[in-house]
Amino acid sequence: MLFMHLCTLVLKILTLPLQIAELVGLYSLYKRVFPFLVYRITFTYNKHMNEHKRELFRSLDKFRPSNGSLRILEVGCGSGANFEHYPTGCKIICTDPNPHFQDYLQKNMAKNDHLVYDKFVVASGEDLRAVPDDSVDVVVGTLVLCTVKDTQLVLKEAQRVLRSGGAFFFLEHVASDPSTWTFFFQNVLQPLWYYFGDGCETTRTTWETIENAGFSQLNLRHIQAPVTFVIKPHIVGYAVK
Repeated sequence: MLFMHLCTLVLKILTLPLQIAELVGLYSLYKRVFPFLVYRITFTYNKHMNEHKRELFRSLDKFRPSNGSLRILEVGCGSGANFEHYPTGCKIICTDPNPHFQDYLQKNMAKNDHLVYDKFVVASGEDLRAVPDDSVDVVVGTLVLCTVKDTQLVLKEAQRVLRSGGAFFFLEHVASDPSTWTFFFQNVLQPLWYYFGDGCETTRTTWETIENAGFSQLNLRHIQAPVTFVIKPHIVGYAVK
């Protein structure tokens, strides 16, 4: 444990220039480049995670209302990597705090014309005031809860906008078992990973926050995703309001 903390300290020292850049506002320039990187990385991630996503989103139809189309709010939509998995005719509202994703989002909208796109809102997951209470059937967040500043507030906002009986769908990388080398490297590399991933944290026990969020029903599984070892531990499932 001491060795892990020493290694982490070394990485924190090495990232000092990045910390200074964030303080003086220069890091905001990276936010313009980050959407391009995510757009490119998404192709590889989706290829490896295709079966897991298909299995997860197969359950969306359970929440389709009897008198209309399925209304989905995707929080932290990024470039729209999940669109291909949504059922035909869904009405989609997209939110993301980074406005520079919009060009890449438009590309995926054009590719997935089986969906109906309502609007794109520049907003964080903690502040969804643009979406009325009880107005959507499903909220989707994939690889989002690793970067938000207040996970509990994001889940509270998801519950607010969901209709009664609606569901929050999630797919997130999480902290590994503390006895593993993966956990060691997650903690050691975290200072650098934070800046590369635009605030992404590899050490969050997100499942605990979801379990304690007050949903009426929780369907959650831990999996080992076929991706790079640092983010291999994932949770996947949905929680019903």
